[in-house]
Amino acid sequence: MNLSPHFTLAEMIRSESASRHGIDNTPNATQTKNLQNLCINVLEPLRTLVGKPINVSSGFRNPTLNSLIGGSPTSQHMKGEAADISVEGFTTEQLFLLIISSSLPFDQIIQEFNSWVHISYKKTNRREALRVTKNAQNKTVYTKV
Repeated sequence: MNLSPHFTLAEMIRSESASRHGIDNTPNATQTKNLQNLCINVLEPLRTLVGKPINVSSGFRNPTLNSLIGGSPTSQHMKGEAADISVEGFTTEQLFLLIISSSLPFDQIIQEFNSWVHISYKKTNRREALRVTKNAQNKTVYTKV
């Protein structure tokens, strides 16, 4: 099922962890609609902006999968509102800064550990930008940008 011209439901729910552990990661109708809104309003315009395909490493995660991988108990991934992305030819920081400087209607963008960009979308968007790093004690630190 296509959620938008360049994004499918299959790629937005794909999870090696779910497959390995026999977890059904199928979203309900509301979560699917949220994924579609994310694709139409953020990921498609971003694809046009960068002129390249967007690699989605994590989209929807049901609560069981989210817990298994150590996701936040309030993660927007569980609502179908978020995706972790990268773009070939862009560093994580370059992609992060490009999105922040754009007019994309994101709710939250997080540059996570200089490895991927988390981006979310919902009906009322905060345009909150954060960086996530580990400190000397290996504790996760969120910094507003």
